[in-house]
Amino acid sequence: MNTSRVAQVTLYFWIMKICATTLGETAGDLLSMTLNVGYAVSSAVLMGLFLIALFAQLKSKKFHPFLYWAVILATSTAGTTMSDYMDRTLELGYAKGSLILITCLVTVLAVWRYSEKTLSVDNIQTTVRRTAITGERTH
Repeated sequence: MNTSRVAQVTLYFWIMKICATTLGETAGDLLSMTLNVGYAVSSAVLMGLFLIALFAQLKSKKFHPFLYWAVILATSTAGTTMSDYMDRTLELGYAKGSLILITCLVTVLAVWRYSEKTLSVDNIQTTVRRTAITGERTH
């Protein structure tokens, strides 16, 4: 029985990922620009939606495609809007904003790699990895 909560990486995965990323860009612009609430408010709203979707995914006991893709969509929407906020509202520009985001990503991956000795999500052996990836805790 497969208890993974991570989608298999297939051609369909990448098609869905591209669609989710594109929709994320469009939805972020809809909220911030078309509805004219600004990037700061949009970032806060979309980060809230991301946290709700993430919490639901982490509390799930098994893989639910809807929850999985809701988190992916919320991630791309919130991330795109936060990037636009850093570029357009804070006027950091794409280079500085990208450097900040890359630094955050590399830091998280380095801490994960250092603590778990791997970045794999396929074979979860430790409590820390199980909690970080699936939200499950063992007692």
